Amino acid sequence: MKWHTNLRLPSGPETSDQRWRLGVDRKGCIASLEPLAAGSAGAGENWGGDWLSPAGVDLQINGGLGLPFPELVPGQLPLLIELLELLWRDGVEAISPTFVTCGVAPLRQGLALLEEARRLHQPGRCRLLGAHLEGPFLAPSRRGAHPAEHLCAPSLEALDARIAGFEHSIALVTLAPELEGAAAVIEALGQWGILVSLGHSEADEAQARTAYGQGVAMLTHAFNAMPGLQHRAPGPLGALLDFPQVALGLIADGVHVAPSMAVLLQRLWPEQLVLVSDALAPYGLPPGSYPWDDREIEVENGSCRLADGTLAGTSLGLLAGVQRLAQWTGEPAAAIRAATVLPRRLIGELRPVQEQLLGQPFSETLRWQPPAAGAALSWRRNG
Repeated sequence: MKWHTNLRLPSGPETSDQRWRLGVDRKGCIASLEPLAAGSAGAGENWGGDWLSPAGVDLQINGGLGLPFPELVPGQLPLLIELLELLWRDGVEAISPTFVTCGVAPLRQGLALLEEARRLHQPGRCRLLGAHLEGPFLAPSRRGAHPAEHLCAPSLEALDARIAGFEHSIALVTLAPELEGAAAVIEALGQWGILVSLGHSEADEAQARTAYGQGVAMLTHAFNAMPGLQHRAPGPLGALLDFPQVALGLIADGVHVAPSMAVLLQRLWPEQLVLVSDALAPYGLPPGSYPWDDREIEVENGSCRLADGTLAGTSLGLLAGVQRLAQWTGEPAAAIRAATVLPRRLIGELRPVQEQLLGQPFSETLRWQPPAAGAALSWRRNG
């Protein structure tokens, strides 16, 4: 057994400074995790308080290397695999490939190709979770960069046309719950075990409360494409106060949400905040202009915008958001937890992080070093 000692886990605010000793067996798997008494170090490689975590899980990523998920065609399978390998190198273990609003035929073709890619999974590649359908049941006034021609009123018939036969290949659906017909769609998705997220919505506080009571379990990119947190109109965010089970997706690029507001979300809802990248097809490519359906997006400083200036997404990876959030809040463990532990909780992994790590290959976990003066939180894979 090889031992590592004096390390921390992103296990929640109540145990944020607990130190641990970790043992790796001959197969390279984590076989032991022991809490250390205060002031104790224990034998083994001294980590000096660095954090150990699982790799990242991104529940909202729209593509990469020039490949948008809604435009997947059979010949692009090798490029998709290349993207999954890039994501693995960037510290992401699993993604929910996200389809912005698109036509029915491209959506179904993309879902079929993702199923084929799942069958080809190998070590060293990011794993494909069920897809995230961001639309088409969105409020037209809050559609943002989503193409208006493919928006659709919520109905069981419209849902069936899009996902029939793929019900077990969908993890998450973003919709506007205040739209007529949305309640029946939310109920049907819940019966299939598909998470529902409020997004691109005009829902006020009361409508959001109703939606959370119906089973809506997340907000898609909090603050963006929804009413804000106003003192007389708290909106979907204010409605969260009575619903601790609802997660908040946050794009921590400093553009979608101002750093001070990201800090506010972290302080108010530390166990509900889930980081997402919202990365678009230019993820992994240099700045410049790139096609996006029949439009162009301009990529600069990690932001992606349409020609009219509409913010469409980012080209930053998930762990870049961890680094930025940690810098803004001064709470690295909470930022790490928001991208590695809490997304897993949302998709059903309820065990404490120390139990999740037991039995895992040590080489697939991440080591995070506290930021030095003027530097960012840094990470690397172990092994």
